[in-house]
Parts: sequence; structure tokens; C-alpha cells
Amino acid sequence: MVVVGGGAAGLELVTRLGDRLGRRPRFCVTLVERSRTHLWRPMLHEVASGSKAPGQYEVDYLAQACWHGFHYRFGEMVGLDLATRKVHLAATFDDDGLEIMPPRSAGYDTLVIAIGGVINDFGTPGVAEHTVPLETVAQAARFHRRLVNACIRADAKEGPVRPGQLHVAIVCGGATGMEPAAELHRTTREVVAFGLDNIDSERDIRILLIEARVLSDLPDRISAATLRLLNEKGVEVRTGARVIEVTADGLRLANGSFIPSELVVRAAGVKASEVLRHLDRLDVNHINQLVVETTLQMDLLTRSLSRGTGPRVKLH
Repeated sequence: MVVVGGGAAGLELVTRLGDRLGRRPRFCVTLVERSRTHLWRPMLHEVASGSKAPGQYEVDYLAQACWHGFHYRFGEMVGLDLATRKVHLAATFDDDGLEIMPPRSAGYDTLVIAIGGVINDFGTPGVAEHTVPLETVAQAARFHRRLVNACIRADAKEGPVRPGQLHVAIVCGGATGMEPAAELHRTTREVVAFGLDNIDSERDIRILLIEARVLSDLPDRISAATLRLLNEKGVEVRTGARVIEVTADGLRLANGSFIPSELVVRAAGVKASEVLRHLDRLDVNHINQLVVETTLQMDLLTRSLSRGTGPRVKLH
């Protein structure tokens, strides 16, 4: 069995299968994952704010594989051959550009695709250039560095802090936006308290949450209570707002207004990885999600299996 994707679902699956079956002679569980370590995604906002160091909480895939009886292959899936039952992996490189592993393939009899989703920018101009997503540990750590550097830069400059220079705008009103908003409000003030005397935390630092409605997938009473709590914490919430452009200086909304902010986090919208759209004979919808049966198998392969032919592919 090959499991592609070592997120919360894929890692749990290979760990349990490895514990139960992985050390049997005729059974082999393999995890294909493009990262070296795993951090539970809801903790990324704490890394971004600097309240937690990722090394304390990350799971090392190589160690986990050794302890739980599965195999770990470091690489990213870039193709799939259903006829030969092989997953094609891209080459991997280190930080200096040296090749670690060449392009290669992994054979399977049962394949589980569990690569999860990515943030959907909906084609909004400027998102790729001027926002930081919080999907990986590296992105969260990058945002934290940018935040601290912005505070140090503002403290060192002559004259007042520029409008928007220390404003953090978070585009999303779900849990993925609400949690970093509350966390960043606290930690930015802690950074200033370390001795950045030229910054007035109440005047110069603003945390803004921008979304049509806070926690829109939950009942109204919970959404309203959350909004009150965020306001009490000093987080400014803009509801009923839609971002149509992101620039180096801030965000432009559909109503024509402009919000100055030099630090923008994009946490709104989810789609499946683009690689799924190009896999061999697998159908996807408009956001690249694989179209499956109630058994989580592909429809094409379910028909083949009923005739006793074709490889088995499970999707998560």
C-alpha cells in the first residue's frame, strides 16, 4: 500500500497500518510526502506569531516510520500511471540546490491519495506577490520573521510609524483567520514590550480580520459571540467585506475603500492541489477535488474492480 500525503489523515493512517501490519513479511506500507516533518496545521498560527517553536511539536517522518513499521519516501507526487500501478515522484533538492533524490516511481497495489488542500486565491490580483499563506511551517516562520523585522524597522526609523506599516490584515473569518488574529494581537505587543520604545502598541499596531461573516459555517449566536470577543481583545473586524486587490501597501475592497497594511495573511478559501487535475484518468471538480464514490474510490476504478480488473485507488 502507498499513501500519498502525510498530513493529519495520511500520517494517522500509515501509523496505524504500520503498527498493525507493517512488520509482516508480505505487507508493506509506504508514505510518500514532500516534507520532512509534520506539524498539525491548526498550530501554524502559533508559529507565525512566535508563541511556539515548531521543533518542539513537529513529527519527523523518518523517525515515525522507523518507530511504527512503515516506509517513508521523501518526494512530491507529480504523476500517476494506472496501467502499471506506479506513482511518479519529482526529484528532491536541499537548501543549496543539491539533488537528494532523482525522479523516480513507487509501485503500489492499493493507493490512497491524501494530499489535502491549498489556499484558493480566487485569482485576486496581488495575492501571490503581497500575501503570506499559512499552509506550512516554513511559511509560518517566514511570516514571523517579517513581523519582527517590521517592528524593528519601525522602531529604528526617524519620525512616526507610517500608516499601515505595522498593520496585520488577515483575510478570512473562519477559524483559520480568527485564531491568528487573536494570537497576533497578544504577541505583537509582547515584541514591542521587549524594548522597542519608539512604537506605541495601541496607536501603531492594528490587527484586522476581513471577511464576509465571522465563522459563517456556525450558528449566528456563536458568530456574534466570537465577534464580541475579538472586539474586546482589540482585533478590528471588517464583516461584509470582499478583497478585490492586494498591493504592497494594503488591500482594496469591493466597495472602493482601501485598508493600509504591509503585512497580509491570506487564509480564505480552500482548493485541492493542482497536481490532481493532471493525474491519469482521475476526474476532478472545479476546485480540483477528486470525484469519488461513497466508498471513496474513483468511479472508473470501481467499475473495473467489479470485473476483477484494474488497480485499487482510495481517495481521502
